[in-house]
Order: sequence, then structure tokens, then C-alpha cells
Amino acid sequence: MSVPTESISRHALLEIANQIITQHENYFVGLEANDVIQQGDVLVFRGPYFLDDEGLPTAKTTSVFNVFKHLAVELSSQYHLA
Repeated sequence: MSVPTESISRHALLEIANQIITQHENYFVGLEANDVIQQGDVLVFRGPYFLDDEGLPTAKTTSVFNVFKHLAVELSSQYHLA
């Protein structure tokens, strides 16, 4: 049985997400979520991925992926987009 989630606006959810990001151990300046979509029961966060000049992932890309995954796990169990 799933637990009901709270309806929230995209703007309010991004404010919460960016607050969590700044407190995450992998945080670095420039890491932020600037969009979120709902795919089924999962919130998917988007933002800069810090690719290199050839479009390939960097060490920062891995950090961004891990932080966005953390947001999806933590916030999808609490909220859904209004």
C-alpha cells in the first residue's frame, strides 16, 4: 500500500530541492535544480550537468546525478506535482 503524497507546485518543490542540495555532502557552487517533472510516481529533477567541451561527463556530472537521484528518492515519497 502506498502512502499518499502532498500536492505541491513546481516552484515550491524546486525551492525545497535546492535547499536540500546546498546541505548535501556532494554540493558544489553552481549545482542546482532548475526544473522538475513527474514521471509516474517519481519526481525527476533537472539542471546543469557540467559536461566537458566535447559533451562528455566530468566528475561534477557524477555528483549532479547522485544528488538528483537523492532528491528523487527523498521527495517522491513525500510530494507530487500539482
